[in-house]
Parts: sequence; structure tokens; C-alpha cells
Amino acid sequence: QLPVITSNTIVRCRSCRTYINPFVTFLDQRRWKCNLCYRVNDVPDEFMYNPVTRSYGEPHKRPEVQNSTVEFIASSDYMLRPPQPAVYLFALEVSHNAVEAGYLKYFCESLLENLDKLPGDARTRVGFLTFDSTVHFYNLQEGLSQPRMLVVSDIDDVFIPSHDSLMVNLKESKELVKELLTSLPTMFSQSRETHSALGPALQAAFKLMSPTGGRVTVFQTQLPTLGAGKLQSREDPNQRSSNKGVQHLGPATDFYKKLALDCSGQQIGVDLFLLSSQYADLASLACISKYSAGSLFYYPSFHYIHNPAQLEKFQRDLDRYLTRKIGFEAVMRIRCTKGLSIHTFHGNFFVRSTDLLSLANVNPDSAFAVQMSIEDSLADSSLACFQAALLYTSSKGKRRIRVHTLCLPVVSQLSDVYAGADVQAITCLLANMAIDRSISSTLSDARDALVNAVVDFVSAYKSSVSNLQQSGVVVPAAMRLFPLYILALLKQKALRTDTSTRLDERICAMCEFKTQPLPQLMRMVHPDLYRLDNITDQGALHLNDTVVPQPHLLHLSAERLSRDGAFLMDCGNVFYLWISKCCNEMFVRDVLGCPNYASIPPNMNHIPELQNPLSERVRAFLDWLQDNRAFSSSIHIVKDDASAKATLFQHLVEDRSDVASSYQEFLQHIQQQMSK
Repeated sequence: QLPVITSNTIVRCRSCRTYINPFVTFLDQRRWKCNLCYRVNDVPDEFMYNPVTRSYGEPHKRPEVQNSTVEFIASSDYMLRPPQPAVYLFALEVSHNAVEAGYLKYFCESLLENLDKLPGDARTRVGFLTFDSTVHFYNLQEGLSQPRMLVVSDIDDVFIPSHDSLMVNLKESKELVKELLTSLPTMFSQSRETHSALGPALQAAFKLMSPTGGRVTVFQTQLPTLGAGKLQSREDPNQRSSNKGVQHLGPATDFYKKLALDCSGQQIGVDLFLLSSQYADLASLACISKYSAGSLFYYPSFHYIHNPAQLEKFQRDLDRYLTRKIGFEAVMRIRCTKGLSIHTFHGNFFVRSTDLLSLANVNPDSAFAVQMSIEDSLADSSLACFQAALLYTSSKGKRRIRVHTLCLPVVSQLSDVYAGADVQAITCLLANMAIDRSISSTLSDARDALVNAVVDFVSAYKSSVSNLQQSGVVVPAAMRLFPLYILALLKQKALRTDTSTRLDERICAMCEFKTQPLPQLMRMVHPDLYRLDNITDQGALHLNDTVVPQPHLLHLSAERLSRDGAFLMDCGNVFYLWISKCCNEMFVRDVLGCPNYASIPPNMNHIPELQNPLSERVRAFLDWLQDNRAFSSSIHIVKDDASAKATLFQHLVEDRSDVASSYQEFLQHIQQQMSK
């Protein structure tokens, strides 16, 4: 329910350009004081009128002064060129490897189904290119009887064979687009071409999209082997569980970064779907999305027959991806109170100047983290303010400015700082810092830095605030889960050692920490645990025509599991439904569709749609969890046996069993470090 403001005058501070917000001070009806730089500004005449109440003379009651998040419809002052249309280019690998993986059929089906739901208006444009050892373009010009393929085999100097017929108006050429999507899956079914010229295909995409800007969606299934940006395998499978240090966390070439920066300059964002069964050097490929403000989707061991869980995840992700909101040609600036400054940004973007991020595309699923520095004393201030302003073009071609303003108290007592600490934000920011450190230095250095963060924190609290003479690790209430979260971080794919981890999967986990929303990251670090066999409608949410049960969130400990229950663990990108040996047979029958516990198959990875109240409750709850996240989660039904327990207990970091008894050891380690 965002207040959208249409006004000829967008009121901003004349000195620092902060947008007027709820935390400014009105000295009188004609003057306001900026909450960031403290300059006194005049109130324009137009601002005296309140369009909501239709009254005059109450500027402090205007919606932009009543709401800390607002969206302005921008005037032509905020445009360097007319707002661009929504433009979408799909670049699809069609080598033998890609055909074997079988993704193309499901991509075409999904796009056909969602063609009318793509965000945009009457100006929306689309285009397609496919590639193996050559690059293929498709003429979809209105008036043709069928799509026409144009092949460019000179990949060392890619050119665009036709400039006005490859990116076409979706409305005018819809029938040709549908015909192409219907024929694409069979067009390359007999291909024996094993090479992949990803670099030349991206160069072609850049040339095609440069006149307008827009979004390029790339589907890749293997290591690029031909032309610019070709790569060689750098992974040594024998080193996957080495504790000597992980090599090759950075890119092998700067080709993809340079191309991404060129794309960013032309307002082109590149999103990468990597569906690979082998090493594909994600550390290099991810740069194309990282620096162009794109998104990354990774499906290891993808195969349409052999890996149904990944296929289902791909289909769900694709449906959301194609229909989610999108903004184009955006920039985001973050301003902060005098005395504070921005230190580092984390996320996918190009930093155009110290406080300005260039975002060719924006979407609702990407997150940013920002580190601040205190440059000058804040002793004279009682409040510190931060304002993020995002200027973007909506998919309907409207220039808009979304403004978030946050205000926090400045305190003089350290105990107040501890009491107000946000342990989840701290954990995720430290994770971002550790990932940067592991790439610029070493993984072991990054892990040591995380442990030292806990040691320093506990030591500082003990020496400055806590006057309790307790032995052991003493932490303030707001931070009591901090040591546990850091231990959990050290066990994540991104940062773990001694456990076999594929290099691409490690890189993907690192990218997730840098780009995903905080609630999603926290579920990966410290999963949510629910009991489902006794689920009821008590306290349920009523959404549209659906009743969504709300089972209690349980403490993440093996003590909470029982021999007669069914427990759901939500790990962010995967659900585990753990069925204990003595679980109620009615639950097994009504929810899983199996006559008894023994008949539950070993690799079950879906919940059947059964017509009974218990099944409907469980599915409504799972669907609700899925709908509230950026990336879909696969589900695994886990039986109560030794191997299944090992899977589950690696997440239960407080469990007292031998599988994960490390929390107590970790606290002892912290104490030893403090005494040093």
C-alpha cells in the first residue's frame, strides 16, 4: 500500500538534495530544516496544499511527510531520454549438452504460458537468439509467414545480420513469437554440436540491446568453450574437502566483468540461468550478472528426467521470474546524516560514484547491504538518518522515484547500543564481509575473522557493560543467538572447509549471501522448524478464499523432535519434512498418500494433492511459505533412519548427539580466545 505522489514540485533540500520526509523539522509553515545536513529550506507554495485532505496550510500533513516510504511520479527533470519500453532478449544455449539436459522444452512452455503476463505495455519488445558453436538470430518481423533463422558463424567478429527485425513489438509479432517457441524444442533435437560460444552470444546480445537497454536472460549448461570468454576447467575434485585453502574463488578472465560494465552503461541487465551437470566456472560467469545488476539462478546436476526436484524448482522459479515486477534504467543513491559516510556496498550493481549505484534492472527479489562509517562525532545529534532513493522506469514506461527513509536514535551509553542491536542484520553483513575477504585473501582468513568478531564482541561486552562476574560466554539478550549464528555461518557451503563442496556450488552460495533478502538468508543460516502432524486452523490466516494454518515456530534443537511427530524444517532453499518412526498413521496416509510408515518411498520429493482437510492444511501452509520468497524451495521427505538423520542434523547445530555437538565446543573455543 505505497503512497504514490503526483506533484509538479518534488520538495528536496537545496544543499544535500534529500527528499522531504517524516523526520524533517518544520520551523514554521514556511520553513523546514533538513534532517541530514540541517540546512533550513523554504516550503514551496504548492506544498501548502494537501491533496489527501484537500485542505490548505498544513504542509506537515502531506503524505510524503507522513510516510517513511513513498513513491513519486517523476517529472521530465529526472529523464536523460524518454523512458524506455520493456525490452526482453532471451539467449538460449542449444548445444548437444543443452539438448540432453532438456531445459529448452520447459522454458518454451513457461514463456508461452506467461507471454501475456510479461511486465510491460503496448511498446514491449522481445527477441531471441540461440547459440552452440555459432550464433543464430530470429527474424520475427510482422508480416512474415513464419520465423526466419539467420546464422552468424564468424564468432570472432559477431555482427547483427538485421537491425530492425530481430527485436520486435510483442503485440504485433505475437503469433510469430508463439510459433518460434512451439518449434524451438525440436529444432535442435538432433544436434551433435558440443561447443558453446557463450561470449560471442553475449557480445551479440549487447549489440542488439544497446539502442534501448532492457533485460537479457541467458540459459547456459556448460563451460563456454569457443570464442571470446572461453574458459577451461579450474576445479580439482580432489581438493573439494581440503582445509588448505580453496583456490579459484575469483574469475579466470575479466571478459565477463568488462562486458557487464559495457551493458550497465547501456542500461542492459543480464540474468544468468546456469543448468549444469559439470563444473562451469561460475566464479567467472557470475560477473556478467554481478556488475550489470542482474540475477543468478543455479541448478546443479540439472536433468529433466533424472532430477525431477531441480526441474520443478526451475519451472517455479521461471514462472515467477517472467512475471515479477521489473524496473529499468535505474540509479540508487543512499544519503546519510552529516558525520556518517558510506564505506562499502554489497549486492549486484556498478558503483558509479561514492554513493550512487547504477542498476540497469531492478526487481523485488534483490537485496543490498551497506556498511557505514562514523567520520565525525555525533555528540550534538540525537538522531541519525539514512535515505535511499531509487530512480527507475516502470515496465509501463513511467519514471518513478521510490524513497525509503530510516531514522535511528544516537545514544551515549554502550548498553543501549547492545540492547538495540539487530543480530540478524549483523550476521548477514558479517557474512558479506567474510565472502569479500575469502576472495581478496583466503577462506581460512575469512573464517578466522568471523570467529574473531564473536571474540571481540563478547570481550567488549564483558569489559564495558556486563558487571556480572559470570564465567563462560556472557552476551546481551538481543545478541544471545550471535555465537550460534556465526557457527552456523561457518557450516554454510560458502564458507565451510573439511566438507566436500563443489566449487560452483560454493560460488553460488557466496552470490546468494551477497544478493538475497535477509529473511531468506537467515533461513539458510538458522532454519525454521515446525511440527505439522498436529496442525490446526487455530490462529490461521484468511487470505482470499484460503485458510493458511500458522503452526508454532519451534526452537531449532533436536530436543524438540519427538518419536511420534512430523516436522518441517525450512532451510530457505530446501524444505525437509521429517517423518518419525511412530508418526501418526493418519498423517502418513492423508498427507503423503502412503498406507503406513514402511511404504514411504526413500526419495520422495513432493506432497500429493489429496482431498482431505489435513492434506489441504499442510499444502496451504507450504504454498504460503513458497509464495513469500524470491526463489522456490524443493521439498524432501526424510524418514527416521541413520542416513536421513545425518542430513537433518547437520542443520540442527545445537543437537547434543555426536553428529553436531560442536556448539559447546565453539563456545569453549571463544572462551580460550578471550583468555589469550
